[in-house]
Amino acid sequence: MAKQDYKKLASDIIDGVGGASNVDKVIHCITRLRFYLKDEKKADTAKVSNLPGIAGAVYNAALGQYQVVIGPAVTDVYDEVVAQLGDSVVDQAATDQAVADTQAVVEKRPTNLWGWIVYAFQLLVGTITGSMIPIIGLLAASGILKGFLTLFTFNLGWIDVKSTTYIIINAMGDSTFYFLPILVGYTAAKQLKSDPIVVAAIGGVLVHPTIAALWEAPVKGMTTLFGIPLNASFFGIPVHIPQYSFSIFPIIFAAWLARPVGNWLKKVLPLSLRSIFQPLFTLFIVTSAVLVLMGPAISLISSGLAAIINFLVTSNEAIAGLVIGAFYQCLVIFGLHWMVIPLISNDIALTGHSVLNGLVNFTMIAQGAGALAVWAKTKKTDIKSLSLAGALSGFAGVTEPAMYGINLKYGRVFWMASIGSAVGAFIAGLMKINMFGFTGSWIGFPSFFSKTNPNNIWIFVIASTITTIVSFVCVYFWGFKDSDVDQVRNVEKKNVFKDAVS
Repeated sequence: MAKQDYKKLASDIIDGVGGASNVDKVIHCITRLRFYLKDEKKADTAKVSNLPGIAGAVYNAALGQYQVVIGPAVTDVYDEVVAQLGDSVVDQAATDQAVADTQAVVEKRPTNLWGWIVYAFQLLVGTITGSMIPIIGLLAASGILKGFLTLFTFNLGWIDVKSTTYIIINAMGDSTFYFLPILVGYTAAKQLKSDPIVVAAIGGVLVHPTIAALWEAPVKGMTTLFGIPLNASFFGIPVHIPQYSFSIFPIIFAAWLARPVGNWLKKVLPLSLRSIFQPLFTLFIVTSAVLVLMGPAISLISSGLAAIINFLVTSNEAIAGLVIGAFYQCLVIFGLHWMVIPLISNDIALTGHSVLNGLVNFTMIAQGAGALAVWAKTKKTDIKSLSLAGALSGFAGVTEPAMYGINLKYGRVFWMASIGSAVGAFIAGLMKINMFGFTGSWIGFPSFFSKTNPNNIWIFVIASTITTIVSFVCVYFWGFKDSDVDQVRNVEKKNVFKDAVS
């Protein structure tokens, strides 16, 4: 912002917050003007946010402040606002305190490489959970529906898996997960300030039937890279197209990249061409980056992790259980588990059972138990309903509602629950558990009945009970308290592209 713009900008801000008569006091921190308004409902947030040089505006109910994000020029704009409103709006002591508080936040930022790695990971997890929050209820409903469908088909035999009834209800349960990149693309783009419709369209590309067909096609005889089949080419560049349905990390990367790409195109394209060519070029550039860079990168990392996990399982089942129980759900967060699933499928296809799947099972139970502990401990109604839905879904074999709605958002819950899964999977591995189907968690108990080892189901029951108890106790006593809800960062507004100091 040029100096000559401050006077007009200050006037426009005052008008946007309801006029001079609506302003009681105004202070500032190191990035924001903070208005104490007589009636915050008179403020026009959309109008203020769209002013040139304004990065955003929000009413902070906890502080009773209407905050306008400006950046380094905040003191100059503040001076002009005071000049127009008069000295009666000044509260120098409050301004000094706000500056000191926000400066303390800045000073807490990392000062070494490891600190920045941790900080970046926190921002990333915040972005992931913030992107998932709007669809958590739908995910939980879908997970519970899939759990009942499994119960009514494979367990009780009430519904024939070949019937159209099964096909229709299965589609109801699967649709949210299959089209997850589209839904998350929209919510992540809104959070990261890119175009939600364009990013949702990119998600549509990732789950398009023709793209899915490339992943599902036979790979025998294909050129490989570190064991990864290069099943497609893009302008002559050999690439690997992985499974994108059920995944979220590639589309969140797309939402992040779409913002600078879209902003750059907005600057360089003539106004007459912008409405068509800005979304066109953004769609092409960002989708290309995801397919050429992110897909193969995730597959390569997943392949390496799958090889390590397979080595552990074949070498020492108990140690494998400890490691898988502790860290497998971390792979799920970043979509790195997709190269593990073919190992499970191959095991079941060749032998009819899978030790690996039996160990993974306890990570689902643990995350559900962690959410259940939050439900038991919290006195906040909204957290109770969300955590109970997450727990039920987790026990039905779908962990996303518990993880993204509760466990990751309040990070200790996730790690305390993972302690439970590590203990449970270790015990299961020690007792040589096996699994004879895909459906896991508590609702998947029929997958543990064995014709050759009648004790296998009891190994499942014992290890699952221990997993549930340990996860519940760890979360209840050390993983969560209601004050975490008040102290946690507002993940819906976290932004890994631009982390503005609030």
